[in-house]
Amino acid sequence: NCNWFSVVKGSGAGGRLAMTLAELERGRIASVVGFTGEATVETLLREVGFAEDDQVEILGAGPLGGSPLSVRLNRTIIALRKDEAACIEVRPAS
Repeated sequence: NCNWFSVVKGSGAGGRLAMTLAELERGRIASVVGFTGEATVETLLREVGFAEDDQVEILGAGPLGGSPLSVRLNRTIIALRKDEAACIEVRPAS
């Protein structure tokens, strides 16, 4: 289980709010800041193409439980399970 919520320290005062890709609102753009969970999950996500500073956006979600998610990763659209998306830490764009 990769669900988490924290404050990521930024250059500004007090840090910036971060969340998981699974929590990101549809249509909102964010940057990948890291990964949580087991090393095997991180390896899988990196093999798919996820890396720090990549831009991501939730395009849509499946009808049953919101899985799979349709995700734009830079200029590529992929399907991702919601539990995998919960392992990707993101910072929403301002």
